[in-house]
Amino acid sequence: MIVLGSSSSTRAKILKDAKITFIQRALDFDESAVKDENAYDFVYKIAKRKAARYLEIYPLDMPFLVADTVVAVRGRLLGKARDVNEAREMLSLQSGGDVSIITCMIYKSLKLEFTDLSATLYKFDEFESGGLEAYLGSGEWQDKAGACMVEGFCKPYVKSVCGFESTAMGLSLEKLLPFLEIE
Repeated sequence: MIVLGSSSSTRAKILKDAKITFIQRALDFDESAVKDENAYDFVYKIAKRKAARYLEIYPLDMPFLVADTVVAVRGRLLGKARDVNEAREMLSLQSGGDVSIITCMIYKSLKLEFTDLSATLYKFDEFESGGLEAYLGSGEWQDKAGACMVEGFCKPYVKSVCGFESTAMGLSLEKLLPFLEIE
């Protein structure tokens, strides 16, 4: 059993689909306090601060996992959209472009600590305006880095991918599993 230090339903689904027993403990963490133009540094700093925050609130009585994800496109770092207009702008930047989705995750137990910083690179076709507007209207973009949902809306527009889909969804499951097995 592990603790997912996140309220993310997508991260929970990744663990559930992998048949990993877990509980969720949400963290109150203000990501806006971190300012960094480099996407890799940004997600690393956020994940480190989430891990520290977790240990401030909860004892290390069971292994825990925290993570952060960001989208980088055309020199811009895209976090979570605050509203539908910002989501539209973020997705417009990604349409027909090269997109990096970067996740940093930290797994910590009494025996070990594992930090992974990974990226999945996508090349997208142009998003169709009708499909984009339907997606925006669905609200599924909420709480997604860059409003991007590679397992949903964006999937039919993928021209090429390099990396794990799980990384783009918020956890690098393929890299985490070996560490869970040695526990």
